Amino acid sequence: MRALKSKVALVALMLAAAPMALAQDRGPAATVAFSGSAVGLGIGYSWGSGTLDFHGGNYPFAIDGVSLVDIGAASFDGSGEVYNMTNPEQLAGHYVAAGVGGALAQGGSYVALQNENGVVIHLHTNQQGLRFTLAASGVSIRLGNS
Repeated sequence: MRALKSKVALVALMLAAAPMALAQDRGPAATVAFSGSAVGLGIGYSWGSGTLDFHGGNYPFAIDGVSLVDIGAASFDGSGEVYNMTNPEQLAGHYVAAGVGGALAQGGSYVALQNENGVVIHLHTNQQGLRFTLAASGVSIRLGNS
């Protein structure tokens, strides 16, 4: 019974990750650039702002998020590719993220995110500070400067 549960969990994880992997096959609809800060002691909190470049228009956005198994403090900046988006309003929402990253003075990470609109973002970050993260996280993006 335990083996069956493990197999079902693995299949569910693979099905959930499939849209993130398949998005890259279609080519990005837009790009993002962002910066911010993060702190954590078990549970971490990140905040920042960025710009969406979509069909020649630039749209500011604000981000914040929570992560688990997060220790330290860092500033970060990065960029990413946005998939499965037909208008800039679809960027806003709550994202589920999965990735691993760390920084000791300087470091980086790669994170794939997906929101309830089916928008997928592949983020590449650079960090400065002392921070280690290993867990799923949630990120909220709001269009505008707030």
